[in-house]
Amino acid sequence: MVLRCTKKLLDLLRAPQVSAPEPSQDDWYGNVLLLDRRKCLLLTHAATLFSVFEPDVRVSQLRSTREFVSMLLARELQAESLPAHAFGETGTDPLVLAKTSDRSVIGCMNDMAFLAEISVDQSGGLASLDPRELNHRLRRTINSTRDHRRPIDLVRERLLP
Repeated sequence: MVLRCTKKLLDLLRAPQVSAPEPSQDDWYGNVLLLDRRKCLLLTHAATLFSVFEPDVRVSQLRSTREFVSMLLARELQAESLPAHAFGETGTDPLVLAKTSDRSVIGCMNDMAFLAEISVDQSGGLASLDPRELNHRLRRTINSTRDHRRPIDLVRERLLP
């Protein structure tokens, strides 16, 4: 599994510089957002834009990257009644940290970060936010970079024989 991180996230992880593999539609993108003075993690799948927002993360959680990301993905796939293997064997595949490469994914993630910021403000702060509702909303937001399709629908299509 390749996790393409923003510079801010790479700095937090103190990730060693490695030669990045060629970009792939199966890559995941990660960004750390600062909302309500707390670190939040946004993960996004390159091909589908299926996203996971996790509020109030700690650096120690981020540094256990493979385990933490695998746990978040498993939880959110289950919340959507999707099979655990929808994106491959994320819990057992080796994790490669790399720099971001696809500007369209980064642009969509910026839109998602803005939606998260608005949701935090409207809920009265991060402590009052319902992250399940925000994740549900993120996965149902139409994205022009994916032919005006919802991320949840793109994931379901990937699972068809």
